[in-house]
Amino acid sequence: MKTVLLLLHDDKGQEARLQAALDLARALDGHLNCLDVTRYPVPDGFLGPDIQVALAEEERARETANAERIVQRLAIEDVPWSMTSMTGELADCVIAASGLSDVIVVNRKLDVGDTVGMLSTASTIALKTHKPVVAVSEQCRAFQAAGHAVVAWDGSQPAMAALTACVPLLARARTVNLVEIQGDEPGTVHQAAAYLSRHDIHVEVDLIARPAEGGGAIADILKQVCANQGAAYCVMGAYGHSPVREALFGGVTRTMLSTSDIPLVLVH
Repeated sequence: MKTVLLLLHDDKGQEARLQAALDLARALDGHLNCLDVTRYPVPDGFLGPDIQVALAEEERARETANAERIVQRLAIEDVPWSMTSMTGELADCVIAASGLSDVIVVNRKLDVGDTVGMLSTASTIALKTHKPVVAVSEQCRAFQAAGHAVVAWDGSQPAMAALTACVPLLARARTVNLVEIQGDEPGTVHQAAAYLSRHDIHVEVDLIARPAEGGGAIADILKQVCANQGAAYCVMGAYGHSPVREALFGGVTRTMLSTSDIPLVLVH
């Protein structure tokens, strides 16, 4: 886990993404790959060609100025970095640029007044890249890799993917807590703990009864566990059920992306 892909775009969440990505790159002794994305201003056909061109030029100028500010900022940071530029939709560009990256930093969402759908962007990137996606709130100003980590465990394939992919990150945590919200069948959390122990990561295990209310209630429990333990971040599998089913019935991933106060590390 050495290459951190950071989405650059002139929006309210950019400072949070930048701070988290810098902290990650330092903690992992890695490289920061900045992807400067200029979005299409509006879909073709909505406005006349002259207005389309003017809006595109305005967007390009704004993102060029933004990239220049970031370059000046990175020049005084102690992290090796590079920058590439793309034009298109945010998720599409990040997915296209993610092939040689180990972890991707985006926002879990933006404020409701912004037209950039970062809640769906984080979900789409996690689903299509199958790489760890660090999703932070706009208010985030640090990613404490050496802090306390909570890992949500349910024995699913996404949970296994998250656990195995995040070993290099969890190895830097001060303490790690594995949380299994149990159903009727015996869980596999102790197998997960044994797996981590082979990487010299020794964890505490919490077993919590599964609520009857479903995904939203599970997310509330998980958030409360993170708050009670002072977690710096939470590692979890993304979309154990289909995104459509989660959207209809209120899934854990969707609820955590909508409301989590701490950084999430998602893997599908």
